[in-house]
Amino acid sequence: MKKILLLSDTHSHLDATILKYVDQADEVWHAGDIGDLTVTDTLKKHKPLRAVFGNIDSNEARMEFPLHNRFMCEGVDVWITHIGGYPGKYNPNIVKDIVADPPKLFITGHSHILKVMMDKKYNFLHMNPGACGISGFHQVRTMLRFVIDGDKIKDLEVIEIGKKA
Repeated sequence: MKKILLLSDTHSHLDATILKYVDQADEVWHAGDIGDLTVTDTLKKHKPLRAVFGNIDSNEARMEFPLHNRFMCEGVDVWITHIGGYPGKYNPNIVKDIVADPPKLFITGHSHILKVMMDKKYNFLHMNPGACGISGFHQVRTMLRFVIDGDKIKDLEVIEIGKKA
């Protein structure tokens, strides 16, 4: 069983509130738009980190993190990418791969809009944790946390960490 903290769109921002939730997780997953790599360096000092780069990220981030991160966590096939879209509106660059080999959990960032929904056509769960940074149009900073237990995704929680400063 693994407790996962899922965040995205930090845009170089990391604070004590985010780190409080990091310390409660077994792993942290970041869905891109990291910003300054001190964010991921700090996260890695606390917990194991899986991440992808986003459209605002530097060449340095692109050398450290992949565009797509697909892996198994317990019995769950996970695919994280920054600009992936959502059920019915996937990024055209990845539709063929989703159709050919859908994951069990598809995670995206980019929109700054928290969204969790089933893709009934391809039978997987889509998650976008919104944005926990302070840059962008979102009003409330959000993250998700959940548990992966064998092949089950459970105990999903939305974490609202306050309004943007």
